[in-house]
Order: sequence, then C-alpha cells, then structure tokens
Amino acid sequence: MAGLTETIADFIADTRIEDAPPGADERGKKIITDTFGVILAGVGSEVAEPLKRYIAETRSSGTIPILGTALTTSPETAAMVNGTLGHALDYDDTLNIMPGHPGVTILSALLSTLHGDPVSAQRLLDAHRVGVEVGAKIGIAMTMGHYDRGFHATGTVGIFSALAALARLHRLDRERTRIAFGIAASMASGVRRNFGTMTKPLHSGWGSHNALAAFTLARSGFTAAPDALEAKSGYFAAYGVEASNPAVAVAGLGKPWSIMDPGVALKKFPCYAGSQRPMDGLLQLRQRMGFTAETLAHLECRMPPGGMKVLIYPNPTTGLEGKFSLQYSLAAGILDGSYSLWSFTDEAVNRPAIRELMKRIVVREDDACGRDDPLLQSRAAGARGFVEVEARTRDGRGETVQVRVAPGFPSRELTWGDIEHKFMDCAAHGGLKPEQARRAFDALSGFERVQDVSALVKLMIIIQ
Repeated sequence: MAGLTETIADFIADTRIEDAPPGADERGKKIITDTFGVILAGVGSEVAEPLKRYIAETRSSGTIPILGTALTTSPETAAMVNGTLGHALDYDDTLNIMPGHPGVTILSALLSTLHGDPVSAQRLLDAHRVGVEVGAKIGIAMTMGHYDRGFHATGTVGIFSALAALARLHRLDRERTRIAFGIAASMASGVRRNFGTMTKPLHSGWGSHNALAAFTLARSGFTAAPDALEAKSGYFAAYGVEASNPAVAVAGLGKPWSIMDPGVALKKFPCYAGSQRPMDGLLQLRQRMGFTAETLAHLECRMPPGGMKVLIYPNPTTGLEGKFSLQYSLAAGILDGSYSLWSFTDEAVNRPAIRELMKRIVVREDDACGRDDPLLQSRAAGARGFVEVEARTRDGRGETVQVRVAPGFPSRELTWGDIEHKFMDCAAHGGLKPEQARRAFDALSGFERVQDVSALVKLMIIIQ
C-alpha cells in the first residue's frame, strides 16, 4: 500500500472535477460565501488593529489585498492576515471530523495566489473541495486524541487542507506536492490553551501562511522528506496518539467526499461551535415559554461528556472569553432574546444584568446526554450526543428541550436567506458600506459563473 503522503499527492493530481458528488458545487458556494463574510467581519474585531500594525512594523509590501480594507501586502502576509481576520469572531465554518475550521485557512491561502492568469470560480470550487477532503481525512486518521492532547486542529491539520487546495489549483506535480507536505509537516502548529485570546484565530491565519510558504518553497526546489506524514519520526508519530493511523486516511480519500458527508457546518451564532446547540435550545424555550430575565427563576444546561472541555471561562471579562463561556452565552440569550456580533463584545459581556443572570444558570456535563451515541469519543464536542436545556420560571412553570443538531449543521442547513442576512451583518460589522456589500453578495450568489475570482475580490476591498 502506498504511504499517506504519496496517496495524497496522487489524489490531488488524479481527481477529476467530474468526480465531485452531486450538490458539491452548491455546498462549496455556500461555504465560500460564508467565508468571505466572516473575513470582512474580522475587520471590525479586536485583532484588526494589531494586524495592521504588524504589516506596518514588518514593512511587508505587495499587491495582495486585505479584504474590507485598502491595505495590500505580500502573499504570505496577506494569507496570514485574511486568515486571522476570518477566524477572529469564531463565526466561520466547522468540520467536526477534523475537528476544525478549514474554510478560512483554505480561502485565504488561495486568494493570496490570484496575481497571475485569471482563475475561474469553478477552479476555485474544485481546489476548495479537494482541500476540505484532505484535511478531513487526515483529521479522522489522527482521531480526537490529537485534539485532546491540546492541539488546535484548525492550525495543525488545516495547514494540509490549505496546501492541498494550493497544489490542486496550481497543478503542482506529484513529487513537488510530496515535498510540500513534508515541509508543512514541520510547520503545523496551534495549541488550545490560547482559546479566548487573539492567538486562537492566528492559528487559522498561520496555517494559511505556512501552507503558502511550504507550497512556494517546494515549487522553488526546496527539499523535504517525501513521507513526512506517515514515517516513524514524522507527523503522525509526533502529533498523534496510539489510535492515530495514517492508513485510515489512505483508504478514505474521496470515499465519501467530506464536503457532503458528513458535511461542513456554517454557524448560526458568532461563537464556539460547542455552544451552538445550548444557545438554540435556550432560544426555543424563551420563545415557547415567553420568559424574560425578570421572570426566569433558574436555567440548567446539560452537556454530553466532554462538552465543556473548551468552555473554559465561567466568568468572562472580554468578548473573546465570552465566546468560550457557556454561562455567558446562555445569559445573553435570556437577556436579549437573540444573538448578534455585538453579543460578543467587551461591552456586552460586562453588563451588570449579565452578572446577575449568571447566578441563576447551571451548566454541567451529564453522562445521560451521551449514552445513546456509539461514536461519542470520536466526535467533536458540538456533534456528540445531545444537549438538554431546562428552564423554570418564577411562577412555577418548567420545560425542557433536547437539541441533537445545531442550526447550520448539514441536516439543518442554513438557507440562502440565512447566509445573506449573515453576510450583510458581517460586512456591516467590518465597516463595508451597504451598497458595496450588496454588490459583493449578489456576485457571490452567482459565484459558479464568475470567470475571474480576483475581479470579485475587488468588490470587497476599499478603493482609495
């Protein structure tokens, strides 16, 4: 049997556009539109100003645009900055079998290479799909043990998604593709301890940056081991656990295509994926029971085993911390009745009414929420078992709702209306004028017909 690195290189080279499953282009178009939106939103986030100062400090010059701004910079710096902006609000897509957020890492790397011949949307969709597939199957083969060790797969696995997409788009030959993966194996990085800080979104941007660096180095004649993923002293050995097995990825590429099965989730709410089901359950109960912050006596949220692993801020003080605080997310839903990008600002998190509400909220893991899930230990927190949210009002009424699938997951897919609303909200958060955002969304809604993606990108930058 061929090794994993060789198999990936063959898959990238040999896969035909016609091999894509039915519906893959439509699914890819939704993901890419969503990804453009969250990058624009990142311009209005906390990370934007430090990133702008970084560009100035490093004197990084070039012609590659930073979306939502008038800035241009070098390809690798643009990949890093756009990639970081796109994950800054934790509003980007989720691939639970990775587990991570491949969309921004892939798209930011690809956009940084659109400075030659025109690239059609069909070619970009094809490259994006291949990138999702390679990262997904490496993630499955690594198992959740990789994530449990403290690695953030968006950076440590997402780099291979971005690299596969680059190799596919630019038709890198098999030998150079294997070398590029060897280089990238020494660049994979990202630890979960940085969740709730600016460095978490940097994992996405750094993955884009390093994927492009590995691709360019390999194409320039640099060398690396051609079996760096599966070798005894390679990536799987260093980053994996006892159950990690590169043969699983070898056997799984394209069988089925991960973009369709199990599919990529698009987020309804701008925070950690594992909070989406509790937040959805809370809003269901609030609408059904009609309670408010004043009339609610008690709220309890029961999570499946492992569901609280990443929710590490019971008393957040910043918007970034609030994205990883289930107590805060539920309190905000009780108080406001909805969620927006403003919900996860420093101002929103530090409202006195939130602190009072959090005293009436209990969140905990419950074995019963995972007993009927045979794949419990192999799933990411946002997809394992189910979530229960129970509310009790001051007048003695009580109800419980059970949520198995978060809104935006493939079986509860966002509609184009949902995506349009999200895109326009994201663009406004980043400071793009409504008329410019409208033109951009209209072009993205017909993305498959675009003959030059760089012309579409110009609709999402500021012309001075």
